Amino acid sequence: MNPIRPAIESLEPNGIGLVAMMALGEPDLIPLWFGESDLVTPAFIRDAAKKALDDGKTFYSASRGILPLRQAIRDFHKRTVGADVGLDRISMPGAATLAVVTALQILAEPGDNVVVVSPIWPSIFQAAQMMGAEVRFARLNEDWNASPSRWQLDLEKMFSLCDERTKAIFIASPGNPTGWVMKREEQQAVLDFARKRGIAIISDEVYGTLMFDGSKHAPSFLQICDPDDNVFVINSFSKAWAMTGWRIGWLVHPARLEEQLGVMTIANNTGPTSFVQYGALAALSPAGDAFRGEMLERCLTGREVVQKFIDGQNRIRWIKPEGAFYGFLHMDGLKDSLDFARSLVRNARVGVAPGSAFGPVDSGRDDSFVRICFAQDRDLLTEGLSRIERALSIL
Repeated sequence: MNPIRPAIESLEPNGIGLVAMMALGEPDLIPLWFGESDLVTPAFIRDAAKKALDDGKTFYSASRGILPLRQAIRDFHKRTVGADVGLDRISMPGAATLAVVTALQILAEPGDNVVVVSPIWPSIFQAAQMMGAEVRFARLNEDWNASPSRWQLDLEKMFSLCDERTKAIFIASPGNPTGWVMKREEQQAVLDFARKRGIAIISDEVYGTLMFDGSKHAPSFLQICDPDDNVFVINSFSKAWAMTGWRIGWLVHPARLEEQLGVMTIANNTGPTSFVQYGALAALSPAGDAFRGEMLERCLTGREVVQKFIDGQNRIRWIKPEGAFYGFLHMDGLKDSLDFARSLVRNARVGVAPGSAFGPVDSGRDDSFVRICFAQDRDLLTEGLSRIERALSIL
């Protein structure tokens, strides 16, 4: 008898990790592969965590997060999306990735399926696979002929993937790796469909404040759902506050699950790290709002650096992202994005994420893409792009 679950034995490393492990931390390599800026977490956040350590905040805390932090998250949602989210709906399992896993633990089991809008961050569909659920991909379509070009979601095609065993629809907006932003009318259509069919919605809104049209926040399901709708909204301190290594995020969930979330956070992680929460609390202060503005400006600059680069190319194009901080670069003639990403590490000393990491590559559709993170220093980003250009010229 083999006690290992087949869903676990069938898990494979994702392409981002396969590439990054080749040269992680090597000083001569320009790392554009992960979803993080080259900025260090701001000093006022670091200082708040240090003070918490000095004050002895090293014991267990409330399993769903300390009350001041959950109140600050509530205030954050009020000022960014205008939604008054009750404290009974806010839980902090630890990292936002764990919030994704927690939502899927609530919803999916072997024999179920989860419909995922893709291309998508691979940890999302791998987490569903870990539960033993089938993942059904509703891939965004590229409209290269539109002016400007754009990603499009075929709602009817997505709905057609749902059946009696569909437990959740997973949507990330702004999207990773595409920068696609879901429209309010699309969200309402999905919510109406999900309510009618008894399907949950998991909405990854981690990049919600990194919008390039002047909006405070991307359209959020929190603006249209009721407190007990089967809607789970994921958020994180990692991106907008440059806190990737801190591993802290939160989950907004149906109010009726408050007690169950307390049990689950204890079972999964005993709750979030005590002193880290005080750094997160500082991130939600006015100083943190100001830093988010600085991060947005950095992303806007990076996006324009990439656009200028693409304007001078004849084999590279993109659909200019509406939000987040990624460039999903299409390269004419590229047939194997993982092999190309590996060659970039070996020969050009630049790290990118292969497009094949973000979902199925039926007919090679995403094997012509690589993803870069452009929330970087202008000179670093420019040099990284130049290295990619030189490598592509000999492909």
